[in-house]
Amino acid sequence: MTIKSPTVSFRMLAERVVDIEATAVTGLKRYLDTQFEQACELLLQCQGRVIVIGMGKSGHIGGKIAATLASTGTPSFFVHPGEASHGDLGMITAQDVVLAISNSGETEEVLAIAPLIKRRGVSLVSMTGHPDSTLAQLSDVHVCIAVEQEACPLGLAPTSSTTATLVMGDAIAVALLHARGFTADDFAMSHPGGSLGRRLLLRISDIMHTGDRMPLVLPSATLSEALLEMSRKGLGMTGIADSQQRLLGIFTDGDLRRILDQRIDVHQTRIDQVMTHQPVTIQPDVLAAQGLKLMEDRKINGLFVVDEHGIAHGALNMHDLLKAGVL
Repeated sequence: MTIKSPTVSFRMLAERVVDIEATAVTGLKRYLDTQFEQACELLLQCQGRVIVIGMGKSGHIGGKIAATLASTGTPSFFVHPGEASHGDLGMITAQDVVLAISNSGETEEVLAIAPLIKRRGVSLVSMTGHPDSTLAQLSDVHVCIAVEQEACPLGLAPTSSTTATLVMGDAIAVALLHARGFTADDFAMSHPGGSLGRRLLLRISDIMHTGDRMPLVLPSATLSEALLEMSRKGLGMTGIADSQQRLLGIFTDGDLRRILDQRIDVHQTRIDQVMTHQPVTIQPDVLAAQGLKLMEDRKINGLFVVDEHGIAHGALNMHDLLKAGVL
């Protein structure tokens, strides 16, 4: 095959694809009708799992839809229709709901198992581009995903149709999420790994320095003693607390730079004379991500962790958040 340069630019070709697919997605609004609502209600009332099936490109999209449903509160997994005909049909129970995807509505592998699904008393929801197709007629509920044209200039490669299917799947998943009252905490329990899980699950108490690792001095300590404590603990700050460990103030590297030109005697000056009163603090059960936002908003690099009585229980700085993967 001889490779020829396109008569129009790659950029213009790409813009055409984006325009066509954007039109296809916008056009889905006309299919958000009673059938869509019935499909959502059927999936919401499902006592088992939502089993997504699809062949070829529809199968790839179906896998993503199943993953999105599962991570947003609707137990779901993908079953390949070809494998279903050779034993995997046993994975589907009478308590499940099947979501079958086929743009044509005539995919042989899907139609081959549809009667068996119905015979088991399993509810069948289909997503096709043809409401009068065989699959649509076999279904309890049909959700239309028809598009006016594919972005492929040959009209052959599934492009706009797969995008539309994915968006409709997202619409169903988000509608169910809201109906279930699914929260950020629920989402976090399904995503414990990676940066997303850390942002949603990691709390200040999980990463703060405690006990002997927490920099603290009494208000009677000299500035030189406070600097030694800062150096030993390596957080770029020290807290000033009374004998009950109630936080009274804070002294940081930034405070040191600001008083350098005041010719203060570091051996004679008490730390409570130069400390910052009423420092910004945080409680231990707060999400680490909220601690990051607090530091960014207040333009500070460290925080002391206190309880409701102002007792210091820990300390952390921006580097701790970086090491924990919150940044």
